[in-house]
Amino acid sequence: MAAATPHSPPPPQLSSPFLEYIRAPGGLDKVVLRGRRSCSVEIRLFGGQVTSWKNDHGEELLFVSSKAIKPPKPFRGGIPICFPQFGTQGNLEQHGFARNRLWAIDDNPPPLPVNPAIKAFVDLILKPSEDDLKMWPHSFEFRLRIALGAGGDLSLTSRIRNTNTDGRPFSYTFAFHTYFSVSDISEVRVEGLETMDYLDNMKGKERFTEQGDAIVFESEVDKVYLAAPSKVAIIDHDMRRTFVVTKEGLPDAVVWNPWDKKAKAMQDFGDSEYKHMLCVEPAAVEKPITLKPGEEWKGRLGLSAVPSSYCSGQLDPLKVLHG
Repeated sequence: MAAATPHSPPPPQLSSPFLEYIRAPGGLDKVVLRGRRSCSVEIRLFGGQVTSWKNDHGEELLFVSSKAIKPPKPFRGGIPICFPQFGTQGNLEQHGFARNRLWAIDDNPPPLPVNPAIKAFVDLILKPSEDDLKMWPHSFEFRLRIALGAGGDLSLTSRIRNTNTDGRPFSYTFAFHTYFSVSDISEVRVEGLETMDYLDNMKGKERFTEQGDAIVFESEVDKVYLAAPSKVAIIDHDMRRTFVVTKEGLPDAVVWNPWDKKAKAMQDFGDSEYKHMLCVEPAAVEKPITLKPGEEWKGRLGLSAVPSSYCSGQLDPLKVLHG
């Protein structure tokens, strides 16, 4: 596994009122994006991982375990990137190696359209090391843009290119493994996945159809919703908050909460922390993405957190916000 090493000095482009580069020991260097009032996003270069997203009241919107382990172990919480393998669907370490590698700041990325109102963003890049190529013998460039919108919205845009010179295509599975902070999992419902087919990982990946008018949580859940819509809402009744998750280029959506027994069995997870988190993850799981040499794939995750009062059909009025 690649060791976490100190990063080279940040490029001059980071000298901006909207960005700050923070050095930290143990491979924990990070970039902070700052928006209006108290909006902010923190990104660790180890893993290219968002570990904090705060709204304009300074409230943390992502879950991070109090027992999260430092590099070179995966970091439990925030938005880990699962690449080139989701879960255990292959012969690599769980969720692949991208979340356990030191990313670099990309100071000369290929053009990507940017809303001129967005001032706070950073581009990261990951290329395989010699050790990575021994485990997964494919050359690639993984570029990641993380942007904090003027209204506090967060977006992550991944671009993966096959740079093999031997003419070989490669295939991979992928997820933005997003951990949301919620008040009480028993008071949360997910809307937008009604009537969708899903694979139940707790029942040998057997396929079912969602029957309820919303997803509610009373026990462990580990499901992959197939051909999921581009927009899903997570309604937190107690917090009077709705997360709106939008996705592009990622057909599936994973919904996960470990509940009590699995939480107690995880070394890097507090016994009762399952009550205050929920993973809803835009993903490409059922059908791997295949790229020929020179081809590039783009996938995008968009996150918004808006005040809301509880009502069924919460998703519909939000179309006007993020249509």
